[in-house]
Amino acid sequence: MISAAYRNNANKYAAVHAESVIDGASPHKLIQMLMSGFLMRVNAAKGGIERGDFQDKSVQISKAAAIVGGLIDGVDIEKGGDIAANLMSLYEYINTQLFKASAENSIEILDEVQALMKEIKQAWDSMPEMYQ
Repeated sequence: MISAAYRNNANKYAAVHAESVIDGASPHKLIQMLMSGFLMRVNAAKGGIERGDFQDKSVQISKAAAIVGGLIDGVDIEKGGDIAANLMSLYEYINTQLFKASAENSIEILDEVQALMKEIKQAWDSMPEMYQ
């Protein structure tokens, strides 16, 4: 069994490491990190549903929704035009579905939003460096 002190120190180290990675990341990399974090949170929420741990499910879905909020904040409709507007609509849809999945304890809905984010992330990941 891991002691609380050990877990606390490990969490502090992880936070410092994450902060140092974020400080040196480009805006493009930060978006990639947010998308990866979203996918991890949705996986964790599905695990919570499967285990019957609905408190954890709620926490993970709330964190996933907060990440989508951060992604929404990063969309520049003026510069991005129709593509940015469509992306904003997709992010808003994902957030709506997250709350529906939470209310219904639906792994299927979580699978849907996870698949949508994976598609967005794949497109983002394949963006040529000159556009990053």
